[in-house]
Amino acid sequence: MKKSIEDFITEIGERNSQEPEFMQAVREVSETVIPYIVSNKIYHGKNILMRMVEPERVLMFRVNWVDDSGEIRVNRGYRVQMNSAIGPYKGGLRFHPSVNLSILKFLAFEQVFKNSLTTLPMGGGKGGSDFDPKGKSDGEIMRFCQSFMTELFRYIGPNTDIPAGDIGVGGREIGYMFGQYKKLKKEFTGVLTGKGLSWGGSLIRPEATGYGTVYFAENMLNHVKNSVKGKTVVISGSGNVAQFAAEKCIQLSAKVVSLSDSSGSIYDSEGITEEKLKYVMDLKNNKRERISEYVKKYPKAKFYKNQTPWDIPCEIALPCATQNELNEKNAKSLINNGCVCISEGANMPCTPEAISVFRKNKVLYAPGKASNAGGVAVSGLEMAQNSLRYSWTREEVDSRLKDIMLDIHNACITHGLEEGYINYEKGANIAGFIKVADAMLAQGVV
Repeated sequence: MKKSIEDFITEIGERNSQEPEFMQAVREVSETVIPYIVSNKIYHGKNILMRMVEPERVLMFRVNWVDDSGEIRVNRGYRVQMNSAIGPYKGGLRFHPSVNLSILKFLAFEQVFKNSLTTLPMGGGKGGSDFDPKGKSDGEIMRFCQSFMTELFRYIGPNTDIPAGDIGVGGREIGYMFGQYKKLKKEFTGVLTGKGLSWGGSLIRPEATGYGTVYFAENMLNHVKNSVKGKTVVISGSGNVAQFAAEKCIQLSAKVVSLSDSSGSIYDSEGITEEKLKYVMDLKNNKRERISEYVKKYPKAKFYKNQTPWDIPCEIALPCATQNELNEKNAKSLINNGCVCISEGANMPCTPEAISVFRKNKVLYAPGKASNAGGVAVSGLEMAQNSLRYSWTREEVDSRLKDIMLDIHNACITHGLEEGYINYEKGANIAGFIKVADAMLAQGVV
């Protein structure tokens, strides 16, 4: 079996030798899915995983825009349409200098499994640009978004590909892109999710990824007769996902003691209260300042420059920043400091070595494709509301989100049980694979 896995990885690696993030995602899935394929004749010999790792379509295009000084700037835009076996392509757009094809293929590949796990009819895709919104004026961001959508609109639609937001793409950017799409297509459709409430958006959508991450952690803890209540929680990041993960933890009577950004981490031993979190939201969302400003407002807190928060004692860790932010050393530090539950809010934030440490110590570990699926789940609910020309209440959407996260958790248990230990990574991979693979087999070689 080990040789079969390595032969598969080698073959994929030869095609994608310059794409380390994508290959990391492929290896992580292959190690659990290939044994399942071999033991189930319906999939064996059909090259089904080989077909899954190859995108159905990759779009790459130039984005010209004019900055405030009148200079013409050039960025690169992408859309990876990975798999549409169970529904139209669905996945976010990321605007960040680190964006490249490897990162977007890894995100699109993960998105296929994540969307499958939600039980909603959505395929997987991802896109974005190496454009950096930081330090840009509203006018510059508007002009970039309009130029980006002027190229992308040809390839998306409410029944084809429905992008959403991601890092660097929030309500402002979605608004500018939706406006340009509407102008070019001369129609008002649900082609983007994460829209404003007054023009087709859904309640709970901004909160969904963070809330869902905490709901999944609560499901894991409940399964072992435990709870989030009263636990000390360490969170990385201070953007949308981290903010609402913190909010939900506070609502569930947990004690959140950290947040971070690229400049470093804060540690508030007294706990980040609702009032303090409102300050962070204003700091990051409106003033767009660094998290280090927190200690000026709350001097009892500490700021650790250029450091992650994984050395802070806690019982629950929620990595909500970016890929590969938590390594083997960090994982060992978390275990030594009493951590019993890790729920990923970001996409692939834990390295393979870190995940190995979690499994070895048999702590609760949820991969992002399962635990952060709440965002795309509510995006799917937004699509449904757009189709119905109807808006559900906050309570209705939140209830549906809780149910979806519980269903994902139960699917992971079904396929991840190993001698008294739940391997959520294995369970998520196999559960996500089955639905997509069955649809691909039913639709023939296309």
